[in-house]
Order: sequence, then structure tokens, then C-alpha cells
Amino acid sequence: MTAVASRGPIERGRGSAPRPRSGPRSSTSRRTLGRVLPLLPAVLLLAAFMLGPIVYSLYGSLTDRAMTGPRAANPQFVGLDNYAQLFASPEFWSSLGLTVVFILASAVIGQNVLGMLLAVLLRSAVKPLRSLVGGLVVLAWVLPEIVAAFALYAFFSKDGTLNAVLGWVGLEGTSWLYYFPLMSVIVANIWRGTAFSMMVYNAALSEVPPELTEAATIDGAGAWQRFTRVTLPVIRRSISTNLLLTTLQTLGVFTLIWVMTGGGPGTQSSTLPVLAFQEAFKFAQVGYGTAIATVTLLIGAVFSIVYIKILKPEVD
Repeated sequence: MTAVASRGPIERGRGSAPRPRSGPRSSTSRRTLGRVLPLLPAVLLLAAFMLGPIVYSLYGSLTDRAMTGPRAANPQFVGLDNYAQLFASPEFWSSLGLTVVFILASAVIGQNVLGMLLAVLLRSAVKPLRSLVGGLVVLAWVLPEIVAAFALYAFFSKDGTLNAVLGWVGLEGTSWLYYFPLMSVIVANIWRGTAFSMMVYNAALSEVPPELTEAATIDGAGAWQRFTRVTLPVIRRSISTNLLLTTLQTLGVFTLIWVMTGGGPGTQSSTLPVLAFQEAFKFAQVGYGTAIATVTLLIGAVFSIVYIKILKPEVD
């Protein structure tokens, strides 16, 4: 009788439902939710002001929208007709080639090489000289783009500062913006954007451990060997990041080129942003111009993927 009674509560306990417990999985979910919720407003803002315009631009490139006439009020969906017309246009391929040359010469080579050179030289210069040169270089970067564009137009024009300086030393000037338009805007963009690269590389060089450089010096490495075999590998990630930023910034340069050359003479300095503006607002073909802008966006995405792949082994 006692044995049966003692088994009763045990059997009733086995048959009752288990009490819910908060395990590690639920606590992980709460932590994840706590991390995601503060980011939700930023994600919504990015979706509204970045993803939204990109999607709308992509849709606009698939229509025949114009600036005036019936197609301005009621554009029709034309599919990939704008892209077919674009890829069959010699002007597009010429503009694409000019854009690649402009990016490689002024951003990948010009701004990065000159920025690195200035950062290295200024670190070994006396403080007054470092402050003077650094201030002059940064001045070009902090100027509003439209102001810098007009200043550079005045510098390269036929009666401008450059030809005046050449005349002082007995050399004959030329109409730089007419005979060398692409070279002029490349030099202008290098002058405009070098300060950013200089500041990035100056910060990166300050993070190089001094003991690495001292060890290389003790081993007999010269200045060039220390720079190429010690400094550059250490700041490799900063170089890749700066290449990405300067490339994307240069890909979207419009005001500088438009003020200095207007994309001319002819189409000799008409990069993709200039071509998109001309087609959309000068020739009133908004859908076609939007297709050019969309292709420009895709080119920027390709550059971003390439640089991210370069960064990935070090990040991992």
C-alpha cells in the first residue's frame, strides 16, 4: 500500500507537461534582435534614399521618357531598347574609353601616387614646411567643386595663368582646353583630389610599427627596400580602401569637366556622366540618358567588387 502510494506522485509527474525553459538559443535570438533593432532606422533610410532612387533609375532606363512632348507625360515601357541603342553607339564606347583613361590616370595613378609621395615626404619635413604644404594641398580639396572648376578653367585657358607663367620663362603657351582637353581635366582632378589620398596615407604611415623599420635597417635594407618590403605590405589595406574611394569619386566627376571643357571639343573629354547629362537634358532623351547613368553605376559596382576581393584575404 505504501509502495503504490509512493509511486503515484512520480507517475503523475511523468505525465505532466514539461516546464518551458529559456535555453541558449532563445538568449542568442534576443541578443541578435537587440543588435538589429538600433540599425533598423539606418537601414530604412538607406533603402529610401539610396536603394529607392537606384530602382527608380533602373526602371526609367527601360522607358522612352523624354523632357518634352507626349513621352514626358506618358512614357512607354520599351524594355532593353535603350541599352541596345547604347551598345550600338560609337559615342558610348568612345566615352567609356575616355572614362577608363580618366579614372586610371587621375585616380588610380595620379591621386594615389602623388598622395603617397606627399605623405612620405611631409613626414620627414620640418614642421613649418609640413604645415604650409599640407595646408595648400588640403585647400584644393576643401574648395567647393564649382569654385575649383572655375579656378582651373582660368588656369588652363588660353589667356590663363599657365600660359602667363610659360611666357615668363620664354616658352609659348597653347590653348590647353582645346588641344589637350582630357589631359587638362586629368591634371585638374589630380590637383583636386590628392589631399584626400595624402591624409589617408599619412594616417596609415603613422600606424606602421617603428620596430619593423628599425629591424629592416639593422638587416641592411635601404630606404626603398624598407618602403616596398615593410611599409607597403603593412598599409596594404589602406591602399586598397583609398583606391576604392578615389575610383568611385572620380567615376562620378561631372562639374569639373563640364565647367572646364563641356565634354569637348566635340566629344574628346566626354566621360560617361557628361554623356548621360547631354543625352538626358540637352537632347531631351531622359530614358536613354538614364540608361547611360545605370551603366555607369554598374561600372562602379565592378570596381567595388574588384577592390573588395583584393581586401578579402587580409580581412579573413
